[in-house]
Parts: sequence; C-alpha cells; structure tokens
Amino acid sequence: MDIQQIARSIAHRYHTCDPFKIARNRHIKILYAPLGNVMGFHSYSLRLHVIHLNQELDEPMLQFVCAHELGHTILHPDINTAFMTHRTFFSASKLEREANTFAVELLLPDDFVRENEGCSIYQLARLRGVPEGLVELKGIA
Repeated sequence: MDIQQIARSIAHRYHTCDPFKIARNRHIKILYAPLGNVMGFHSYSLRLHVIHLNQELDEPMLQFVCAHELGHTILHPDINTAFMTHRTFFSASKLEREANTFAVELLLPDDFVRENEGCSIYQLARLRGVPEGLVELKGIA
C-alpha cells in the first residue's frame, strides 16, 4: 500500500481528514508546549504515542504539523526520528518526506480537490495549512 492509499484508508476508517480527531480516536496524546524553532515531534514510550506541537503555531500550521506527526505514528511507529537524526549517522530525510506526503494526502484528499475545482491546488493548500513548497507531494488521482 502506498502512502496516498494509507492516508485515504485512515481518513475512511475514521470518517475524517482532521488529524486531531484521528489522533484522539487512535488514543494518541497531543501536548502543546513552547518548542522554540521546533514545530513539533512525535515520541513513543511505554506503548504510548505522543504528538508534541509548538503552541506558537497558527491554526493552519498546527493542522499540518499534527498531520505530519500523525504520519510518523502510522508509517514509522517504532522509530524516533529526532534521536536518529541527532544521535546516529542515519538521515531521516526519507522518513520526513514520507510523513510530509502522508500529511499532504490526508489534508488534501482527491475528493476535496475535485469538489473545489474552481480553486487552485495552492489555494486549497493554504486553507488546509499545507506549506506551498510541499504541494508537489500531492499525487492527484
């Protein structure tokens, strides 16, 4: 199953594209904190997934960062990317791209794009908090 199908399956299973509702239904704790330059991160300990979000982010960006971190919990549930990046020689860029792709596909589902055909993909992305530079990850079916 590719990432687009996984995002579609998750949205279908939980009847929503809202990453906060999906996280709540998956019993993933969401914490807000002043994280400085860090937008958010995912941690996993004692069989508990936690999404940490920077409380200084605006609502659209919170949507995207939550969807991105939700992507990590689904695509890479046992991997601590922050640890791998800072404590090993492993490059987490592939994992980050996968989490970005998941977030884009979750927040910009094909039906939403089709229903709003009068809007550009960039306008829709702004509505859903998807950074303009990541719109290219959207695979239109």
